[in-house]
Formats: sequence, C-alpha cells, structure tokens
Amino acid sequence: MPGPKPLLLELSDHERRVLRGWLRKQSASQALVLRSRIVLACAEGLSNAQVADDLGVSRETVRKWRSRFVADRVEGLVDRPRAGAPRKITDEQVEALVARTLGQSPPAGDSHWSTRSMAGAAGMSQSAVSRIWRAFGLKPHIVETWKLSTDPQFVTKVRDVVGIYLAPPENALVLAVDEKSQIQALDRTQPVLPMAPTVPAKMTHDYVRHGTTSLFAALDIASGSVIAQHYRRHRHQEFLRFLKVIDAAVPQHLELHLVLDNYATHKTEPVKKWLLRHPRFHLHFTPTSASWLNLVERWFAELTCRKLRRSAHRSVTELERDIRGWTNEWNTNPRPFVWTKTADDILDTLAAYCTRINDSGH
Repeated sequence: MPGPKPLLLELSDHERRVLRGWLRKQSASQALVLRSRIVLACAEGLSNAQVADDLGVSRETVRKWRSRFVADRVEGLVDRPRAGAPRKITDEQVEALVARTLGQSPPAGDSHWSTRSMAGAAGMSQSAVSRIWRAFGLKPHIVETWKLSTDPQFVTKVRDVVGIYLAPPENALVLAVDEKSQIQALDRTQPVLPMAPTVPAKMTHDYVRHGTTSLFAALDIASGSVIAQHYRRHRHQEFLRFLKVIDAAVPQHLELHLVLDNYATHKTEPVKKWLLRHPRFHLHFTPTSASWLNLVERWFAELTCRKLRRSAHRSVTELERDIRGWTNEWNTNPRPFVWTKTADDILDTLAAYCTRINDSGH
C-alpha cells in the first residue's frame, strides 16, 4: 500500500538562499548539510522515497526533517539545546578566575598557579578550573623563553636578510651559514633498550663524554642542499677554511650571498682581507640575538632531532663520520625551508607584542 501523502513543502527565496549557504559553508556540520539537502530535494516535489534513495538515508529520516521544516521552517533544522543540569559556575566567576590567573600571584610564594591552588583560592573544583583554563588557553605551568634584539640596526638587517630570502639576486647563490659548535660525542653508560609494544625505547640519563667537534654548514635556500665541514676548533682560521670550501664547491660564475650571525670570528681582519680578494662573496648579517633569521638553524634542528639526540658515539671521529653520513643522505633528496613572512609582517608582529609589555624599551 502506498504511504501517506507527504506534507507540501515550499521555500521562500530567503529560505532557499540560507539552505544553499549552509551547503557551501565549510564550517557547517555534516548533519546540518544533510538536512539542508533533504529539504531542498523535497522542495523540488520529490517523494520521501525518492529523496531517501537519492541521498542514501531512510524514509523516516526524510519524513522527520520534512515535518520539522514545515512546522518550524529554517530554525527547525538546527539542533535544539539539550536538557541538563543548570550551570553552577556563573560568567562572573569564570571572569574572576581568568583575571586572577593572569593578574595575581599564587599564595604561599609559589611561582605559578596549579589547578589545586586555584581551586582552593576560587572555591571551585580542580576539574572546573582545568576546563576553564583549557577553554581560554591558559597554561600557568608552561614558560617559553624569548629575547628581543637590541641591535640599533635591527630593522635594516631584518629587511636585508628577509629581502634576500624572498627575492634572491639573479645569477647568484644564497647560502645561510652558521656553526654548530661543541657537539659532544656522548656514549650511554648502559645499552639502549629497544622499543616494544606499549613500551617506548629507553636509555640511561647518564653518559660518558668523548670530546667535541664543531660543524660548519652552508644551506642553499633554493635547493635545500648543504655544504658541511667538521673542525675540532671554532676560530676565524676555521671559518676562513670553510669559506674556501664554499668557494671551491660553487661554480665561479655565480655570485655568493652569505647570511651570517654577528659572531666575532666572522669579522676579523684576516677574514675581511680574504673577502676583499674574493669580491663575489657578499655578507648579510642577522641582527644581534636574532639567530632565528638564519635558515640554517632550521637545518641544525633537523640534525639534532633526527640524528644527534638519540645517538651514542665512542669517539669524535665516530661522531663526525655519523653526521657526515646523515648529511650526505640529506643531500640525495634535499628539501628547502621556504621563508614566507615579509619584513613588514615580522616588524608589525614585534611592534604589537612590545605594546603589550610594560617598559619593554623597544
């Protein structure tokens, strides 16, 4: 037997625009999108059975949302608030807790608030404090380090370095150059225990030192390949030797633009005299205390996380051989680190941050 005749459903122009807008809205829930499709299909005069087959849902689902729309129109498609216990914490209490977290020191001389100490001070449960902190992104137990450069030429140097990243000169190679000094050859006092199901790898916290080495590296910002060389010392003599390695490795017809930090070995008289004799080298210095501008630091982070942090070496020679092998493997499939922020973006962000700090001096 045929079912009951479906309710007549007609849409106004406004309702049709709203429903189609929900279909295009990326943040709309899948449930709301499906309900909009059902109503739009029903408005075309299709039966419940046809709509159910086309959209892959049950007839009862189509019948439910057709009826809900006829009764309540667009508002009927939105989920209604569910019944539950009334709120026990008012907006004023939440505001007071957030203000106390941001503006007051905890009792008993503690360095930061904990959920336990805040719960006692605010007269709430620890779980309530934890929920409020999560909602507002407050993490009193975490401290991040930062430092703003006091270089008087900060703005000029930022524009220079970022400009050469975003618009490299033609017929030139841009290299981010730096040294990772005092890399220690460390050996664990006991063997590393391998990872097992539900159990991470384990290593002893103590270690034996077997000496140090310094790694000089030049990152090609265009290709991501790296020129690297180990030296046991970290002086201007070693930096000069590394400049000669770069000079020999890069074709002579290319100009060389090197991004460097302000380390003293980069500015000694022997280095300056050598650069005068090799005019294709052009140096661009990052501001003081702004090594984050040097892209090779990002490559050093990869080296540390993927190779050094969990390695064990019984000699400096073994350490250097291991790093050299990892670097060679990197260069077989190099991946450049793409700089995206403009100098204006960086300076605007720092300016906005400084305005939030009393007596920042910037």
